[in-house]
Amino acid sequence: MTTVATVFDPAVDQIVRVLCFAAHPDDIDFGAAGTVAQWTRAGVVVDYCIMTDGDAGGFDPEGQSEIVRTRRAEQLAAAQQVGVREIHYLGERDGFLEASTEVIKQVVAVIRRVRPDVVLAMHPERNWDRIQKSHPDHLACGEAVTRAVYPAAENPFAFPDLEAAGLASHRVPWLWLYAGPSHLENHFVDVTDTVDDKLRALHFHTSQHPDSDRMDAVVRQLLRDNAARGGLPAGRSAEVFHVVPVNSAQTIAGF
Repeated sequence: MTTVATVFDPAVDQIVRVLCFAAHPDDIDFGAAGTVAQWTRAGVVVDYCIMTDGDAGGFDPEGQSEIVRTRRAEQLAAAQQVGVREIHYLGERDGFLEASTEVIKQVVAVIRRVRPDVVLAMHPERNWDRIQKSHPDHLACGEAVTRAVYPAAENPFAFPDLEAAGLASHRVPWLWLYAGPSHLENHFVDVTDTVDDKLRALHFHTSQHPDSDRMDAVVRQLLRDNAARGGLPAGRSAEVFHVVPVNSAQTIAGF
């Protein structure tokens, strides 16, 4: 991995478990599948949590009754392509996701169950340069996860019924956010060696992206553009994140 202008140092900040959140099936594959493939190749355990069923997606009215089952099967195949251990589903309605207390509680429960070193999620801030990154469900995903990471997941007095059920509080060291405003991006991951894994994962989402050749071309160019912005050598590809220390050597407990 290549680090540019970031507080995260992969040589120092060890990653053993990662929990990735997305609003819909395919979001993680667009935003982070190359990085996920690198993590799992290195022995990191990665789980996904998909917050909605993606029930408003697709183009075929005849297939709409089966779209939830279809999209779950697509996401499972894509996750297996990059070595993901398990997928957790919250089952919220596509297009209606909100950072409600109940959703935050569900997120806290998954975080406490998995106990990750890194929580990766969609960004809660709107990207005006490419509005498609900022679907309302994406923003709600980012807001709910951010509020769950701090302070709820680490506060034993938040959602005491979770604590009583054996889901003990957990301090998340790092929050990685994707699909956010470019001026907040501070960590560029060289994914040149896993671009093909990322694209193979994306190819499973045929209900959403029937023009795979055009999708490939667009994604490859975006990754090359990311690398150029991050100062990587010509011909490299990168995924990019806004990395936030939550409980690292740079932070003070309780502040």
